[in-house]
Amino acid sequence: MTLLISMAPVLELRGAIPVATAHGLDPWVAIPVSILGNLIPVPFIVIFIRKIFHWIQEKSPRLGALVQRLENRAKAKSATVERCEFWGLLILVAIPLPGTGAWTGAMVAAMMDMRLKRAFPPIALGVAAAGGIVAVVTYGAFGILMNL
Repeated sequence: MTLLISMAPVLELRGAIPVATAHGLDPWVAIPVSILGNLIPVPFIVIFIRKIFHWIQEKSPRLGALVQRLENRAKAKSATVERCEFWGLLILVAIPLPGTGAWTGAMVAAMMDMRLKRAFPPIALGVAAAGGIVAVVTYGAFGILMNL
């Protein structure tokens, strides 16, 4: 369940780690599983999202409007990322707030025509950082140290 929740857009690992905690999963299992699950969709998003968005816009004008909003949001966030590509993408993904995360970072990278080889490292580091932040907030620094 933790892996699947961390793969879902919006929730990502920000939702998976607290849910894992609520179900009694050990933090040293929950955190890496959440990070891994959050990274699974990234290559598919970076490589295929533009083609999928184009196909949706052709097939459904209604869904096309939603796609346009998603593209506009990703393009707006890409302005910040373009200045300092690696660090900008890492920070965008690392901040565990709504509208950030691996899905948004991967969409921004796709909108910027970044290749997966260039986009994946900062996204992966950002996901790991977000996992650490969410874990500290969820378990508390003392709780994590007690589980060593």
